[in-house]
Order: sequence, then C-alpha cells, then structure tokens
Amino acid sequence: MLINKTFHDIPTQLDNGKPIRIFIIAPEVPDYPEAKFPGVVVFSEIYQVTGPVERFAGQIASQGYVVACPSVYHEFEGPESLPYDVEGTDRGNKYKIEKKVEAYDEDAKLAIDLLVSLKNCNGRIAGEPLTFRNGAHFIRLIVSKATGMCLGGHLAFRAAFDPRVLASVCFFGTDIHSATLGKGKSDDSLIRVRNGDLKGKGELVMIFGKQDTHVPREGRDLIRKVLEDANIPASFLEVQAQHAFVRDEQSKGRWDAALTRSLFTFMMEVFEKDCWSRSRTEGRSRESTRTRLLN
Repeated sequence: MLINKTFHDIPTQLDNGKPIRIFIIAPEVPDYPEAKFPGVVVFSEIYQVTGPVERFAGQIASQGYVVACPSVYHEFEGPESLPYDVEGTDRGNKYKIEKKVEAYDEDAKLAIDLLVSLKNCNGRIAGEPLTFRNGAHFIRLIVSKATGMCLGGHLAFRAAFDPRVLASVCFFGTDIHSATLGKGKSDDSLIRVRNGDLKGKGELVMIFGKQDTHVPREGRDLIRKVLEDANIPASFLEVQAQHAFVRDEQSKGRWDAALTRSLFTFMMEVFEKDCWSRSRTEGRSRESTRTRLLN
C-alpha cells in the first residue's frame, strides 16, 4: 500500500503554547479517497523521529494504519532528528530527564487527539454521532494503538493508561523499572500500575532483549512482577538480542533484521486482532441497540 507523509504543529499547554510537531504517515488509496483506517502512535527513541523510526512507522502505515510520530523534545529542539553520535546521544539523554513527565503525557494525548480528528482515521472524537437508516445515533469508539522503542517504549507503556488506546507494544522500554523518566528522575509508571490504572484497558505487550544492558534481568523481572501482581493481561517477551535491535541504522552492530521482522509481524497481529475484536463488539452493541429501538 502506498503511503504519504505530512505533519501538524499542535500548540501545547505545558510549554506555554509552543507547538509540538507530529508527523503523520498514512495510506494513500487514490481510488478510494474516503477510505478510513485505524490509528497508531509511534513514539521515538531519544533521537526524535529519525530515519529508522520513520521507516518503522512507514511499514505500519503501509499495512493500513494512520501513524502519528510526535517530536518529543519540542521544548528544547526543533522537529529535526538528533544525530546518532556521542553529541546527539548526550543531548537526547539530557533532555530525557529535563522534560517533565506530565509533558510527555500531554504529547501522547495530543498525538491521540490529532489521530482521532483526522478524516482518514476511523476513530472519532467522543460524542460525534453516526446516523443509521433507522435514524438512531450511536457513539463510535476510538481505535488507536501505540508502540515505541527505547524512550518510546516507556512512552507507549504510559500511553496504555489512556482508555482510547486498545493495544500498546513496547520495545525495550527504558527507565520503567528504575522509575527515572523525566525531570527529577522520579516517574510513576509502575506506581500507576500498582494503583490499578491499567485494569480494564487495552492489550499490553512488553518486548526486551536479554542482552540489553539498559534493562537488566532484575529490571525486567520487576516489571513482569508488577504487571502480574496487578492482574494485567500482558504478554512479556524476552528475546536473544541487545538494546536497539530494531534500529537499521547506526545500531553499533546490534540490528537483528530477522528478529525485527518476526516481532513486527507479531505486533501487527496484536493490532489487527484488537481492531477486529473492537469492531465485532461495536457491531453487537449497535445491533442490540437497534433491536431495542425497533421493538
């Protein structure tokens, strides 16, 4: 499926109205200009939306999804990506702990808000009615997903707290186990899980490499235990790989193309399953409501 790329500059509240640039990569079907697709937010690593992140997002879009890629460091930089070198790494790590956690959450909310407002996304802003032949009105549920790697894996994890997100697939999310994301290096991601904030939400998939020095075994075990103790139906995958194994550029010899392809396929199965599951649920709900109205 062909895709195109655009962007939107959305004002923020926590950054005094300074806009965040959110790139949109979407299917292009010339013969069906009114076609609508589910939405996915792809959260980047510490280098913002780089070539590897854009290619990863483009692959998702070509499967029939509208993909939003937020530039997470808009408080400090323009929307351009940071270089994969020592200087770029130092800047990215510096910004990661200077940005407030609530600002990361606002970025995620703005990305989802944008997705469900787009004409080519089949999510709808809450309250917008759909009219059927019998004149009944129904509220359409939002179909959104999230994924990300490294920093983005943690942000996709936090996006799972949003009830509009039906599935989150998190690739080697950093700082979850240590609770050191954001200003003050004291985030509440696992605290919110313990408090029940993930209950009744979307499907969660955690993917880690066993040779990942950023998230050691003790950290992975802690994340798994917190999720299991909270009775969260999460899939937890540990594979023979290092950190950043999905990055096909400047990966320092860590890129595993075959493993990335396999896990990408698994991710798409999760996304597609949740889309169809929600569609069937909506269909039964509408039919039940329609039957009551007709009776």
